[in-house]
Amino acid sequence: MKKSIELKALRRTDTGKGAARKLRAQGRLPAVIYGKDMEARGISLDLQEAEHLFQQIAVENTILDLLVDGEKEPIQTLIREIQALPHKPGLLHVDFLRIQKGVAVEVEIPVSLEGIPVGVRESGGILEQLINELRVKCIPSMIPEVVSLDVTGLAIGDSLHVSDIDLGEGVGILVDTDRTVCSVHVPKIEVPEEEEPVEEEVEEEPVEEAPAGEEVPGGDEE
Repeated sequence: MKKSIELKALRRTDTGKGAARKLRAQGRLPAVIYGKDMEARGISLDLQEAEHLFQQIAVENTILDLLVDGEKEPIQTLIREIQALPHKPGLLHVDFLRIQKGVAVEVEIPVSLEGIPVGVRESGGILEQLINELRVKCIPSMIPEVVSLDVTGLAIGDSLHVSDIDLGEGVGILVDTDRTVCSVHVPKIEVPEEEEPVEEEVEEEPVEEAPAGEEVPGGDEE
């Protein structure tokens, strides 16, 4: 399990687009905390601090201890949504889900393939990864940091499926066990399309018309 990371936050009472724009102009990032048996709370984060932190962590499964001013204890949360600007770098809003000890949560865990398959190393095959994240359900204290799979023994034609993954007791996998995680296959050879032959155009010689009253050579006799 990952260690939780602390992030400072300030309370906010103003809501709406206008208030959010004012916060961002002051270098603050609007956010909200919600969860079971609690009212949604508006907070704000230091924008630069938040952007830097989110680039360093796996936001899908990292527990964040929010140090909200006025609160005696940190509020343990998971990031549920990050809203960003559509056409340029920058964050608009963050949703945090408060987690409770002993209460299971659903999170996305990154899948990491370890090693070079024998089918790639010795036979020139290609390793293809079909699942990059695995959705699991468990209590917060058991959230895995990453799903690591050893692929060194895979020959051409071999594959690993979700059913081959064992995350231990207490961590349930919420993905169809028949799905393929990765496989090694022969590289596809692209055959160039044959160009259709271009027919040469034959120019027809113009037929000379005889002056009026003269016979055309080779013409039909009357």
